[in-house]
Amino acid sequence: MAQSVVSRNIFVRIFYFYLNGFRSMTLGRTLWTIILIKLFIMFFILKLFFFPNVLNTNFKTDAERAEHVSNELALPISNSDNK
Repeated sequence: MAQSVVSRNIFVRIFYFYLNGFRSMTLGRTLWTIILIKLFIMFFILKLFFFPNVLNTNFKTDAERAEHVSNELALPISNSDNK
């Protein structure tokens, strides 16, 4: 027995809407490929080189890391910024 479109779950209908849309794309596939490549570069490549894990390199235990973060968050704001 075939299920009618009306009785399907709303999430299933949304999924098939996008699935059929992506299947019929021509230029969109190229654009999505470019977007995915850019996201890969931003989140994986740049993180490796420009965002080192400072807490793991400077502190040996979790307690030392927690103490450092706690001290940094609790520092008072200097008045020199509020001129």
